[in-house]
Amino acid sequence: METLIRTVELSKTYGSGEMAVRALRDVSVEIPEGEFVVLVGPSGSGKTTFLNQVGALEAPTSGKIEVDGQDLSRMDEEQRTEYRLRTVGFVFQFFNLVPTLTALENVQLVAELTGPDARGRSIAVLEQVGLGDRLDHFPGQLSGGEQQRVSIARGLVKNPRLVLADEPTGSLDVETGVGILGLLRETVNDGGRSVLTVTHNNQIARVAHRVIELRDGQVVNVKENPEPADPADLEW
Repeated sequence: METLIRTVELSKTYGSGEMAVRALRDVSVEIPEGEFVVLVGPSGSGKTTFLNQVGALEAPTSGKIEVDGQDLSRMDEEQRTEYRLRTVGFVFQFFNLVPTLTALENVQLVAELTGPDARGRSIAVLEQVGLGDRLDHFPGQLSGGEQQRVSIARGLVKNPRLVLADEPTGSLDVETGVGILGLLRETVNDGGRSVLTVTHNNQIARVAHRVIELRDGQVVNVKENPEPADPADLEW
């Protein structure tokens, strides 16, 4: 498999002087394409900062990061915006849906930025995540799991090479969370995409093809899993 994500001595520091916080410290890692990858580690270990680097939401302080052959560390803000629009789909813990827009309109908002037939593509991806009968419902009329499915549809509608998910099951009950994990895994198995997700729950790591553990801003372990568990078989 080809390498999708590659970092070389990647570092990120917030603040300066005595107030400086080194969130990432010389991280060098390679992640192949077509995998469900989980980032684990205690709070403050650098998981979300690493995800933000891959998503070009922040520029690195030093080092290099390449995604899909693109050198993010050399991009200006306009290039980073284009990268986020074309290459990456985002899924957040708290959904970040616009409350005054329907499920269809929330997805279509992104679809309109990324190609023709925005409505048709939006309907298709909502049907893909099991919400074909909820197109005209507002977020307040949807359950937490349904809102997260809208969020996933919004991330998939532009057909990205890479989906980044930050604690996508963190605000959901166990049964709903299992369904969301299964859906994200399907985007890898059926869609040929890659998924990189942050979690504090080590059980979720069992469904991954690869688990990357961070502590104090450093990668301390990378574990490959040749036989990932089915999300429905997790013991919570």
